[in-house]
Amino acid sequence: MAEQSSTQGQLALLRSRVRRGTPKPVAVAAPELPIARVAVDLPLAHLDRPFDYLVTEPMHQQVAPGCRVKVRFAGRDVDGFVLDRVADTEHPGRLSPLRRVVSAEPVLTPEVAAVARLVADRYAGSLADVLRLAVPPRHARVEAEDSKPTQARLDVPLEHLMGRWSAEVGGAAMVARLADRQGPRAVWQALPGADWEGQLAAAAAATLRSGRGSILCVPSSRDATRLGAAVTALLGGDAHIVLTADLGPASRYRAFLAASRGRAQIVVGTRAAAFAPVRRLGLVAVWDDGDDLHAEPRAPYPHAREVLLLRAFQEQTAALIGGHGRSVEGQALVESGWAVSLAPPRSRLRESAPQIHVAGESDRELERDSSVGTARMPRRVFEVVRDALVTGPVLVHVPRYGYQPALACSRCRQPARCVRCIGPLGRPRGGAAPSCRWCGAVVEGWSCQHCRGVELRAPVVGSLRTAEEWGRAFPQTTVVSSGGDHVVDEVPDKPAVVVATPGAEPHADSGYAAAVLLDTWLTSGLPGLRASEEAMRRWVNIGALVRSAGEGGRVVAVGDPADPVLQALVRWDPVGLATRELVGRESARLTPAARLATVTGPADSVAEVMAALDLPRQAEVLGPVEIGDGRARIVVRTGRERGAGLSRALQHLQAARSARKLPPVRVQVDPADLG
Repeated sequence: MAEQSSTQGQLALLRSRVRRGTPKPVAVAAPELPIARVAVDLPLAHLDRPFDYLVTEPMHQQVAPGCRVKVRFAGRDVDGFVLDRVADTEHPGRLSPLRRVVSAEPVLTPEVAAVARLVADRYAGSLADVLRLAVPPRHARVEAEDSKPTQARLDVPLEHLMGRWSAEVGGAAMVARLADRQGPRAVWQALPGADWEGQLAAAAAATLRSGRGSILCVPSSRDATRLGAAVTALLGGDAHIVLTADLGPASRYRAFLAASRGRAQIVVGTRAAAFAPVRRLGLVAVWDDGDDLHAEPRAPYPHAREVLLLRAFQEQTAALIGGHGRSVEGQALVESGWAVSLAPPRSRLRESAPQIHVAGESDRELERDSSVGTARMPRRVFEVVRDALVTGPVLVHVPRYGYQPALACSRCRQPARCVRCIGPLGRPRGGAAPSCRWCGAVVEGWSCQHCRGVELRAPVVGSLRTAEEWGRAFPQTTVVSSGGDHVVDEVPDKPAVVVATPGAEPHADSGYAAAVLLDTWLTSGLPGLRASEEAMRRWVNIGALVRSAGEGGRVVAVGDPADPVLQALVRWDPVGLATRELVGRESARLTPAARLATVTGPADSVAEVMAALDLPRQAEVLGPVEIGDGRARIVVRTGRERGAGLSRALQHLQAARSARKLPPVRVQVDPADLG
């Protein structure tokens, strides 16, 4: 960058050029706040800091905090956001002027800029990476449009809003506090079958009564559509905006501007909405926070729940973390005293939950069906489904999509592999030849490399094959398959068998008459830190779609009756399971009881990292562990109270490697899993 000079020096240079008759004008910094502090969009970690640029006279009226600018950096034009206007700078040299103002629209509010910095520091990333997630790309035509303000009905009685939360102990009081401009913090366990969308809408409406806005984050666009419909039903047709990552560029930017300009105070969306620039923010809420869709797959990999909690801390807002289950992180917030538990009484839970049965748990059932412990679909399952189809649809849950997603040797049970790339073999449809799931090669004349067997078996059956089997078992019944690229949103309230994969379960207006959980061993036995928590989350979400036991609703799980997760499901006790999981995490010093980070990269780079890391006291390094393809990973952990120090150390590490132009490594703080 050019060296800095004072405003008086610029004026002297201008006078000298005028005396020499030089016709070319020279930009003069505005006498008041002549310097712009800019967050420059740079991918280099060692340059993660704001830079000062001179604001020339023609740009003086356009340059405001939050606007987009072009600056000159290292001989090229680079994008940036103005963070602030200041009177002087600490840089001793001469400042370069701003190249141009891309847009005078202040799209980066001070509140979002502050929380973006917190997120970058929390996840050992850079501000530029977080701002790419927080502010969508500019769409000039949309920016020129005149945004219409949303019109919400504010005449909804507070008693009506409080009534939406009457089932939860303390729910009505929370709504009253929101309307009174207070900031309650709660972890909420919703009733099975409850109108959770209407409850979130009521919480946002109570917050709106106090003149404040809300951000409501849900896992998927389908959930955002349903929640948006609930807000519309309560407050009017345009009381909110929907902000999701899968909107087109124009639609997403239009929704973003509506919030930025203060035209909308309720934002409903997926993880893209966590950074929404809502003015006078009063409530942040996240539904089903254990869903992995809330985790951002791009650096620095923040989780929507953590982003919203940082906003609640930064802007002193209310916070609500909800779901039919209970995440371990949510339970940790309750046990720390940061939030209160918001849940219905046990008696109300038992009334609302369906009857849950694990196939093979009774001696009588074992006497009637000796294969109940080994069969994928025991006799009991077909009996329950046959009876339930008289009154409505039945949901069959399968953990895997596809026909036969995995194949193995019938003789030695070893997984079948592709001879070209060692990828797993599967069968995409009935009658098809086995093919590799990695390279797509079709395998003819397969033979096992271990025992030379030539016959294949399917240890895991996918949803498409399952739908085929149910169609043969109930030939007079409609079979609907939902999963993969074909996701069904709703099914009518008439007899049908609905085979669905996780997250693709259609909604039934009157609830399902019954549900069947197949291959529970595959869900609860997955390798990883969160297998039990994830299994419980999936299963209670399915149970919540089924009618209550009083209405005849039943859930049959096919699995080991002694499985502690299935036993917690029978008791409908996700809080108890989360409490036990948290105790185990604390004893093992795993997240959320500790701050964890993984560093992944080429083996030699990871070895350099281990030697260069300047860790806080009592930090521990585990590994390195080879993960294939010449790559390795280390795990660094420390106490929760020293988590900020660990993040800073990792930031310094990435900055040092960036400055020396060393190969980058992937740093992930508190990853969803360690697998």
